Amino acid sequence: MILAQSLCWPLAGAASCVQRTLIPAAFGAGSARANERDPATEPLAARSYDEAIRRFTGGPLPRPGKVTLDVAVLIDNGNTVPLSVRVEHPMDPDQHVRSIAVFSERNPQHEVLQVQLGPDSGRAEISTRIRLATSQKLMAVARLSDGSHWSHEIDVIVTLAACIEGEP
Repeated sequence: MILAQSLCWPLAGAASCVQRTLIPAAFGAGSARANERDPATEPLAARSYDEAIRRFTGGPLPRPGKVTLDVAVLIDNGNTVPLSVRVEHPMDPDQHVRSIAVFSERNPQHEVLQVQLGPDSGRAEISTRIRLATSQKLMAVARLSDGSHWSHEIDVIVTLAACIEGEP
């Protein structure tokens, strides 16, 4: 399992909850092409949840299946929410998971994280902690080497919200 935990928590009063985590070349994600610009890994300033997901997939919404998003359905504190994502797919050179992204419906920034993987990663599995603004939908999306996109969506209830500026 690859641990991808972000350390970019916003300062007090900041509205952004984006945490970006990329697996370094030592874990199999790097190659000579790693420095090329990939629009899918560029920061997304999407106006909506669906738009952020469509930017990651290149247009269509992903198909449900192959991805397991594990997060508590009832969350006491949105400031630190553990989650893990697992993709049931081989990690061979010919067929593997290229990236995993997590999106939130109601956070100020809809793209929560994106992790790049490669066949040397071993397993397509990540664990981290995120911040959630309020009760909302979360979706984990996996991009496979064949260009297909698979997902798992969960509704979560947050009792103590995070990431909201100007609210008590």
